[in-house]
Amino acid sequence: MTDNTYDTIVIGAGIAGASTAYFLRQKGQRVLVVDRDGIASGGSGAAGAFISPKVGKGGSLQQLTNEAFAFAVRFYLDRFPTLFHQTGVIRIPRDEKDAEQFTVYEPYNQNNYTRIDPETARKQGVKLPYESFLFDEAGACDAPQLCEALLDGIDIARLEVASIEQTPVGWETDGCKAKNIVLATGYKNSLFDMRYMGVHGRWGNRGDFVSALPLAVSMHQSMSISANIDGIIRLGATYELQIKEPTACDDKQALGLRELAGRSVDTTDFELSQTYCGMRSGSKDYAPLTGKVVDVPWMLEQHPNLSKGARAPLKYIDNLYICNGLGGRGFVMAPYLANTLASHIIQGSPLDSRADPDRLFLKWCRREL
Repeated sequence: MTDNTYDTIVIGAGIAGASTAYFLRQKGQRVLVVDRDGIASGGSGAAGAFISPKVGKGGSLQQLTNEAFAFAVRFYLDRFPTLFHQTGVIRIPRDEKDAEQFTVYEPYNQNNYTRIDPETARKQGVKLPYESFLFDEAGACDAPQLCEALLDGIDIARLEVASIEQTPVGWETDGCKAKNIVLATGYKNSLFDMRYMGVHGRWGNRGDFVSALPLAVSMHQSMSISANIDGIIRLGATYELQIKEPTACDDKQALGLRELAGRSVDTTDFELSQTYCGMRSGSKDYAPLTGKVVDVPWMLEQHPNLSKGARAPLKYIDNLYICNGLGGRGFVMAPYLANTLASHIIQGSPLDSRADPDRLFLKWCRREL
């Protein structure tokens, strides 16, 4: 094996790519990670990185999220305990109507929780308008530092991948060779035709505020507020749907988050320390994308009636995989999905159908072609 030959090249060094590289290396592979701007340079670096479950009426996405949450908590506590702050997270109803639904949601809480009433929360410095759920195992990660720790000891190259070439034995890009490629490229996917996945970007903002407020618990309503961690309280991240391409971070948005946070905690002494922003990727149906990549041109050429509802066995591009579209729950989803993908690549273990991009292909053919 020469120095520029690897088992797998992972394109993208956000939490999805970093987690995938970590688990592939743990399973014995030699891995190269490439990213145009470096580790956690996009949405992952701007993430509040809150680790909490999903509240709702059940369904496959909630089940997947809550299983991934349990996996992530164990993983972070075992491997990176100094970078995961298990503060607990209060999930607050959005409004009175949502508060009425919390009784309906309760049977679908797969993870440990307690109910917390406004008076109990007030004693912790939290203004609750309604009774809420407190998930004690939840918390927040140090986002960029965690991505860096996951990639410790793994080869990293800072370069923009314009194209990748398939060879008889695998893949080649910028002089580096590998049997496998994993695309963890975020909201931009120009290397192959992956229109059926509907990957898109959502702009997120986060502000870190210096504060002496003795806030011991994190919370989420329409935005996220962290506990006071080493004198810093993190606010965000929110989504700006009108922003379609990355732009310079704006302190006004972080200060707007401070104003919103004032509804839940005392922000009197909050002093803005740093603003973060970045684009996060999501999929067409909001569930993550982890698995193989369909050979779209071949399928459309060989099966022209797909647009009319015909069905056909899927043909994949050999040794090309994706781990993407994790949305605002990247640090919850990534460890579980990356471990699943690494096991599939190396051992042929089944993919999780709830995150498998295959679910979208035939629907896309019928609706979009």
